Amino acid sequence: MKNTHVNIPVFIPHLGCPNMCVFCNQRAISGVCSFIPNKAKSDIEEVLATVRGTGADCEIAFFGGSFTGIDRNLMIELLDLAQSYIERGEVSAIRMSTRPDYIDESVISVLKNYTISAVELGIQSFSDEVLRTSKRGHIASQSADAIRMLKDNGFSVVGQMMIGLPGSSRQDEIYCAQMISSLGADAARIYPTIVFRDTELCEMTKRGEYKPLCIEEAVERSADVLEVFLENNVQCIRIGLCDSENLHSSETYFAGPNHASLGELVHGEIYRRVICDAIIKDPPAERDSLTVFVPRGDISMAVGQKRCNKTKIENKFNLYKIKFIEKDNLTRYNIELQYENKSKSVRRGGDM
Repeated sequence: MKNTHVNIPVFIPHLGCPNMCVFCNQRAISGVCSFIPNKAKSDIEEVLATVRGTGADCEIAFFGGSFTGIDRNLMIELLDLAQSYIERGEVSAIRMSTRPDYIDESVISVLKNYTISAVELGIQSFSDEVLRTSKRGHIASQSADAIRMLKDNGFSVVGQMMIGLPGSSRQDEIYCAQMISSLGADAARIYPTIVFRDTELCEMTKRGEYKPLCIEEAVERSADVLEVFLENNVQCIRIGLCDSENLHSSETYFAGPNHASLGELVHGEIYRRVICDAIIKDPPAERDSLTVFVPRGDISMAVGQKRCNKTKIENKFNLYKIKFIEKDNLTRYNIELQYENKSKSVRRGGDM
């Protein structure tokens, strides 16, 4: 049986980051307002106390800020702390999030001394214009250089990107996913842009200078990006911000595609596209009935929230009815179609 994976988060909001991106409010995203270095150990111990003896695979994750941009002595102190848990066998590795412009040879030389499972880069976009408009503080070539440098030194890289940034188009986002994939990133995260209060983006929204994506737009554009990652065998480990009370509070959230099940909606959109493509290639008879076989555990995504995929597909292809059945030998996004008036089953989709 596969062990449960547990990230032990140590949040360092804004620490080490002199920039203030128009969309950024780390206090709202993480729920952490300040960082007390001495508290890191107690935070780690608190989580470990709940998982000791369970066989869980634990990683200490330095998230929320620009970890490799903090004071070098503090960074080493925190890495030493995390490494001590690895040496005791309580934690398997360390991961961190940082900015592309905070990766250089001196940082690499420090990281090589520790058991690092992944470095997550806040790339956000590969459009210099979008990065400039968002006041990101770095350019696209620095993201490419950081990925190459990390990969050349044996590190696993996670590319974090955003959907719906100011000035960003669907094609900009597809290009960003293509670049993350082609540069050799091992995994990716997709974050549709949320407008938080106390940010410049909030003021831009109030002035009508920025229009947030609606849920439907965010799902469609995230699905476009996810398709790129699937085609290139880049694992997508997260779609949307982690759900928390802060994301639903009117004191922190202002506008944008804030949905607790955004990832499932995006996976559902991919299933809708796969099923529609398969039907187009093997069309039904008029008012035929269709059975769609899907991987076990994926039926809710295939049917769609509130059965939206089922309804859309029935209407689009004038089907009498459609039903979904789970099947053991199928993997994600692989499906089989079986029409009532046809004797054969067809397999559609692929191991994406």
